[in-house]
Amino acid sequence: MNTGYTMNKRLFGTFGVRRTANDVLTPEFALRLAASYGTIVQGKVAIGGDTRTTTPMIKHAIIAGLMSAGCDVINLGILPTPAVQYAVKNYYDGGIIVTASHNPPKYNGIKFVDENGIGLNDEDELAIEKMYFDAEPTRVSWETIGNLFNNDKIIEEYIEEVLKRVNVEAIKKAKLKVVLDCGSGAGCFTAPYILQRLGCELITLNSQADGFFPGRDPEPIEANLSDLINTVKDLDADIGIAHDGDADRTTCIDEKGNFVLGDKSFSLVERRMLEEKNNERLHKNAKSIIVTTVATSTAIYDIANQNNGKVITTAVGDLLVARRLMEENGLFGGEENGGLIFPDFVYGRDAALSAAKVLEIMATENKPLSELISELPVYYSEKMKSECSDDKKQEVMNKIVDEVSKLDYEIDTTDGVKIFKDNGWVIIRPSGTEPIFRCFSENDSQEKATKMAKWGISLIEKFKNE
Repeated sequence: MNTGYTMNKRLFGTFGVRRTANDVLTPEFALRLAASYGTIVQGKVAIGGDTRTTTPMIKHAIIAGLMSAGCDVINLGILPTPAVQYAVKNYYDGGIIVTASHNPPKYNGIKFVDENGIGLNDEDELAIEKMYFDAEPTRVSWETIGNLFNNDKIIEEYIEEVLKRVNVEAIKKAKLKVVLDCGSGAGCFTAPYILQRLGCELITLNSQADGFFPGRDPEPIEANLSDLINTVKDLDADIGIAHDGDADRTTCIDEKGNFVLGDKSFSLVERRMLEEKNNERLHKNAKSIIVTTVATSTAIYDIANQNNGKVITTAVGDLLVARRLMEENGLFGGEENGGLIFPDFVYGRDAALSAAKVLEIMATENKPLSELISELPVYYSEKMKSECSDDKKQEVMNKIVDEVSKLDYEIDTTDGVKIFKDNGWVIIRPSGTEPIFRCFSENDSQEKATKMAKWGISLIEKFKNE
């Protein structure tokens, strides 16, 4: 039974390796891990990173490890994760991104991608771990050590490719007032310039690169976005946009200052993508397939049904969604956290195109964001979490599955356990990046959704304290 937590991996989580920097994630750790990856790839590897204070240190160690294994390394600089994925998909044999995404500043991480710009599959991750722990990475002779190159053109190319994929003239004509909060992350190098070229009246918050993240925590959840929400209301802006640390997720605030759940922005863009496909205007080579995770809203299914689309689900993890999109030649995908995937562009979550697409919808439909959101299928959700040490996760998860299997409910164990009850569902799953369990629920009222999430949390608490 798959319970969503892989015990046989010694280093890798949902996407790459994340640890506290210069504590567990030391230069020596990064160098050996990179050499292990380089031994398998044996080609041209691109490297980029986010704005964290420890990123330069870790990047230099990774570059040394790759070169020692005989790989040529192309340093792309500090830029969003999807920009690195774009570069690899189009030009290179593999890639490494130094980022801990939404984690606090003391963390950093190493994300590995294959030649398609997609996070590595399980087999490759296990092969790297085996090389790291049980063998020795290749160390080539001095005359065949890899070369180091710089490519500072990718950011501009990435920006141009985002703009090609939306109706720039319509957005310019709408003259939207946008408050942008880059969270002092990698989006500082792309998002303001994209919005300026879209003709937006732009107000920026936290858009200076700073690895201490002084303005707010890098995760763009409602609790961290009070400044953005207040600024949108105070300045009568049309929309607020927030990115996470490596700019692969977009969170929106509507013109009234309401936080827009990631499921809602997913649904809004999904509808537009399917309409474009149905009208034969765009995406002619893709199938009308939407890929998402088991933790995403039922609204995704409703919109697909209304627009001749089909939904396929995976376990949680954007790399799993991206890989399935590639396999199925799918149209669009993503997760419930504001991470949207446009497979014709990047096989990974992309904050810049997500934001631009939302602006395009507002401009072409000539409606405020709150009205567009109100037209979507209505479901209520609750998100909670509970701390749990990594070494207890599998035991707790197994006991929860055993417990709910005895009840008269439909369950899905694609990732953790998803329990369907009382006209809704709740999913309980261990995080692949933090020592916590996550519990998401959805129902036809907020009261029911909250009640179901609390029930899920109570199961976690019951078994983790045994």
